[in-house]
Amino acid sequence: METTLKPRDTREVEAAVKWAAAEDQPLEICGHGSKQELGRPVQAAHVLDLSSLTGVETYEPAELVLTVKAGTPIAEVEKLVDDNGQELSFEPMDYGPLLGNEPGKGTVGGVLASNLSGPRRIKAGAARDHVLGMEAVSGRGEIFNSGGKVVKNVTGYDLPRALCGSFGTLAVAATVTLKVNPKPETSATFQLSGLSEEDGVKALCAAMGSSAEVSAAAHIPSGIDGEESKTILRLEGFETSVDYRFRTLQNLLKEFASPARLAEAESRALWRSVRDVSPFAKEATPVWRVSLTPTAGPQFVKQLTGRFGFKAFFDWSGGLVWLSCTDGQVHVAEIRTALKEVGGGHATLVRADASVRSNVDVFQPQPGPLATLSRRLKEQFDPHGVLNPGRMVSGV
Repeated sequence: METTLKPRDTREVEAAVKWAAAEDQPLEICGHGSKQELGRPVQAAHVLDLSSLTGVETYEPAELVLTVKAGTPIAEVEKLVDDNGQELSFEPMDYGPLLGNEPGKGTVGGVLASNLSGPRRIKAGAARDHVLGMEAVSGRGEIFNSGGKVVKNVTGYDLPRALCGSFGTLAVAATVTLKVNPKPETSATFQLSGLSEEDGVKALCAAMGSSAEVSAAAHIPSGIDGEESKTILRLEGFETSVDYRFRTLQNLLKEFASPARLAEAESRALWRSVRDVSPFAKEATPVWRVSLTPTAGPQFVKQLTGRFGFKAFFDWSGGLVWLSCTDGQVHVAEIRTALKEVGGGHATLVRADASVRSNVDVFQPQPGPLATLSRRLKEQFDPHGVLNPGRMVSGV
C-alpha cells in the first residue's frame, strides 16, 4: 500500500529517508506535483511530500539574500522579492500549464531539482548559478550543509551545483539560500516581423554579440500563434539606457526589417508566454526541449522538415528549441539523429504519456565515461537507491 510521508522540518525529512534506506523502500520526492510528469515515471511505492516544508527563514533585501524552505511555492517567493523591488534573475519557467497542471504550483525545491531558468538565462544563468547554500538530506539519511548565506562564499565543495538538475535522485533539499537582484526600472521588446528562421536567428546572434546588453532573444516562426513570424529581443534597465540600446539595435539590424517597440506590459506578457511555452500548453502533443549551439538551431529544424509533422520556436538566441510533434508520436530516433547531424546537443522529452516515458530515454543519453561518473555520484549520495529511482535513467 502506498504511504505518503509529509515532513514539517529537516529532522523529519532525515527520519523519513533513514526509514526508507533501512527498509529498502524507495521514495518519490514531490512538492505540489507541478512537474511530476517531467522525466521518467518514478519506480517507488511511497511518496515524500514536501508541501508542508514551507516558509521564509530569512530575507535581507539590503544584502540580496533569501533563505527559504524547499516546499515554498516559487510564486510566493517571486511576489515577496517583487514587493521589495527585486527579482529572481534566472526567471524560472512554470511547467504546470505545459504538463496539464495548474499554474503557480511549482516549489523552490522543484525549481532547483530541475535547474529551471527562463529566457534570461543567456544573461543571468540558470537556477544553479543563484544558489548560495543548501541544507539537504542525502539518500543515506544524513543532513549536510553546503555553501552559506553570503554572496562571496567559498566554503567546501559546491554541492548545490551538483544537486541542481539531479531531479531529486541524489538528495532531498530542505532549505535553500538564493541570491536575488534588483528589479530593472523598465523593460521593452525590440521586434522584427516576417523573418525566416535562418534570418531570425542570425539577427538574434548579431544582437547578442553587440553592446546592447540584450536579456532575452527568441524567434517565433509564423504559424505558432496564428501570426507572422516574430524575432524579439528584450531590453531591461533604466529608461534612458533602454532607449539608447533600442536605437543601437535599430542601426545594427536595419538590413533585416523595420522594428516595432513593445511597451513594458505587452513585453512582459510576451516573454512570460515564451518562458512557459504557452503556444504548446493548450495542445496534447509530445513536446521536446532541445539545447544546442544557437547557430545550429535553424539547421536542426530543417533536418526534421519532411520527416514528420511538428511546430518549433527558438529561445536563448536559437540555442533552445521547443518542439511539438503534431502527429502525436515522439520520434526519438529522428530527433536525436538530427541533433547529432548538426553537431550535437541535448534533447529532453518534456511531455508524453507515462507509458511512453517509461520506455524511452527521456533525457539525452550520456557518453560512457560521463554515465559512469553519474552512477558513482548516485552511489555516493544515495547508495541504497531510495530517492526518485528511475526518474532520470531506468534502474538508477
